[in-house]
Amino acid sequence: MKQFSSYEREQHFNKLAQEEWDLLVVGGGITGSGIALDASSRGMKTAVVEMQDFAAGTSSRSTKLVHGGLRYLKQFEVKMVAEVGKERAIVYENGPHVTTPEWMMLPFHEGGNFGPFSTNLGLRVYDYLAGVKKDERRTMLSPEEALKREPLVKKDGLKGAGFYVEYKTDDARLTLEVMKKAVEHGTLATNYAKVVDFIYNDQGTIHGAKIEDTVSGEQYHVKAKRIINAGGPWVDDLREIDGSKKGKTLQLTKGVHLVFDQSDFPLQQAVYFDTPDGRMIFAIPRDGKTYVGTTDTKFTGEISHPTMTTEDRKYILAAIHMMFPEVSVTAEDVESSWAGVRPLIYEEGKDPSEISRKDEIFVSDSGLISMAGGKLTGYRKMAQTAVDLVRDQLMEECGIRYSDSETKHMPISGGEVNGSKGFEKFKQERTQIGESIGLTESQAEELVHLYGSNVDTVFKIYKEEKQQAEQYNIDPIVFAQLVYALKYELTYKPVDFFVRRTGALFFNIQFVRKYKDGVIAYMAQELKWSDEQKQGYTEELNQLLKEAVEPIEYV
Repeated sequence: MKQFSSYEREQHFNKLAQEEWDLLVVGGGITGSGIALDASSRGMKTAVVEMQDFAAGTSSRSTKLVHGGLRYLKQFEVKMVAEVGKERAIVYENGPHVTTPEWMMLPFHEGGNFGPFSTNLGLRVYDYLAGVKKDERRTMLSPEEALKREPLVKKDGLKGAGFYVEYKTDDARLTLEVMKKAVEHGTLATNYAKVVDFIYNDQGTIHGAKIEDTVSGEQYHVKAKRIINAGGPWVDDLREIDGSKKGKTLQLTKGVHLVFDQSDFPLQQAVYFDTPDGRMIFAIPRDGKTYVGTTDTKFTGEISHPTMTTEDRKYILAAIHMMFPEVSVTAEDVESSWAGVRPLIYEEGKDPSEISRKDEIFVSDSGLISMAGGKLTGYRKMAQTAVDLVRDQLMEECGIRYSDSETKHMPISGGEVNGSKGFEKFKQERTQIGESIGLTESQAEELVHLYGSNVDTVFKIYKEEKQQAEQYNIDPIVFAQLVYALKYELTYKPVDFFVRRTGALFFNIQFVRKYKDGVIAYMAQELKWSDEQKQGYTEELNQLLKEAVEPIEYV
């Protein structure tokens, strides 16, 4: 595996400025990562710059499902359902360590938006369009069967439930594994690298970008034959720099999720349910927690810093009490939360939850290619479409011939386990190896799911670095993850490690509180932070810890 190391930040920036790239991708979320992998695996000389950390925006703040878009049937988005349903299976087979099938129950009640007939028909059409595997096709449950699967569901007026499969994922780690695979194929990817301006030739055609290293403040001129703007919620900001923000624009909406401990909300079955205002909400059990979301409201705040408000929390709590009347959780029981911004393509007169999630490509007069809209599940297909466009342009302009996309059957980093079937055997073998070096079965299994086929490297660090872990008073497992994150996952700030590399701030907030001082001390020493940097990064993490439980009101 090629190193993707925080110890080489300066070399990354120097190389960025020294070379001329076939393609510069702006944005290191799932879309940018997918584009980088597709392009570099075809032989294009590719670089990626991300102004925050990889997946720091929308790509770490979704409902954490690679789902087939059942809700889009209601909007008659038949083509989208068919496409994302098939893509979902591809995402799973290419990275089974980070994506897992999850049976979902869709209850219907007297007077609700769904009934037995419409649900059965909808799920049947969905199975057909999405090409769902035989053993994962929908089934219909009687009220008794539904309550057996989830006793907390509202009994009053329950008429039954649909039962179908979605795919649960860790969105940030999925993004990271795609980016790591792109790096293996030669992509140069750098975080905390912000585009502050574009560079044009005498004909007014875009030919590069001015990039600022937001850690050092230094600026670099980066030359590229083509630039793809995959900035997610920031797509229009970059179009504005290019002077091409016209025609269709983005409408940003915010989605909030709340996390509870299973002792307060003992959900045993994932449930997808409708609310009185016609929206759909997920309640999903995960690693001893239950998370619930999402809201869907217009957002005009600071894009890099969406947070939960009192209103968001109140809305989700009301939805919980409506569908799970025996669950008496209150605001005090919210253990953590996250808020994410969705970049949708504006459609006049439509409510945020009605706007299509389809993706579109805009090409400006200067040649800037902007990728807007889209969904986590469809990232690979979106990338293929964007890179096909670049391939055709470069062929016409330079006569360079690049191949078709090769990512359909390409495992992402950590996914080299012979698909979903092979992963079961792999997991069993690696869990036993983990136990043989002193881990418990559950600890070993958790690491296998986090790192997939890269877990051998983590195990090796765990065995060799126990003494050093003790010096920093860090649990040896956490220390192994931290060393791996610094050497192989371009982790530069504490928030990168606790939010995107481990997901702990969302699903194990006590883990963050327990280990943050040791982790910060080690990172400060290894990455040679100044006292000001150490203080600033510590405050940033503390602020996120606070916002996870306390609502912030926008002025």
